[in-house]
Amino acid sequence: MTAPAVGFDLDMTLIDSRPGIHAAYQALTARTGVFVDADLAVTRLGPPLRTELREWFPTEDVEEAVTTYRALYPDYAITPSVPTPGAVEALAAVRALGLRVVVVTSKLGTLARLHLDHLGMAADELAGDLFAEGKAAALTEHGVRWYVGDHTADMIAARTAGVPGIGVTTGPCSEDELRDAGASYVLPDLNPFPELLREIAVGP
Repeated sequence: MTAPAVGFDLDMTLIDSRPGIHAAYQALTARTGVFVDADLAVTRLGPPLRTELREWFPTEDVEEAVTTYRALYPDYAITPSVPTPGAVEALAAVRALGLRVVVVTSKLGTLARLHLDHLGMAADELAGDLFAEGKAAALTEHGVRWYVGDHTADMIAARTAGVPGIGVTTGPCSEDELRDAGASYVLPDLNPFPELLREIAVGP
């Protein structure tokens, strides 16, 4: 039988992608001539790319902007991004318990894979281009027992899938916001995660 899995969001959960995304938005501005406030955009990562681009581009230009941004992304966004505190150890803790790692993210899967490969962060399964309730089907499909994320939408995904949500406050959402969205646990970052996982997966 397939081992149970721990699911993780990507941006601001496993990786701090703000430096790379900032650079990609600046490149988008240079390419299109449409100003995107990269400083502001990186403070609200989590929702799908189109949500952010609608703030800056006319509706009729959003899809073209999405295509241009994604074409620029590999050259600008991958190298500057780094693991969040405790992320590498969190993945190791999952493996140590014989569990699988599943990454479920709103980022396009091919771009998410570039991040994971660059940082040597192996995932057994990767599901991309999903947000909030849309993530729930992937969590169920891949046997995720707990889902870790930094955004209220991640906690909604976990609740919709019927699994405990573990919030981390490394992203834009506060502890209260994550709890109000249904988080079963909230951590300041992933450093305490290995101990928590042992408690909830194995018991005292």
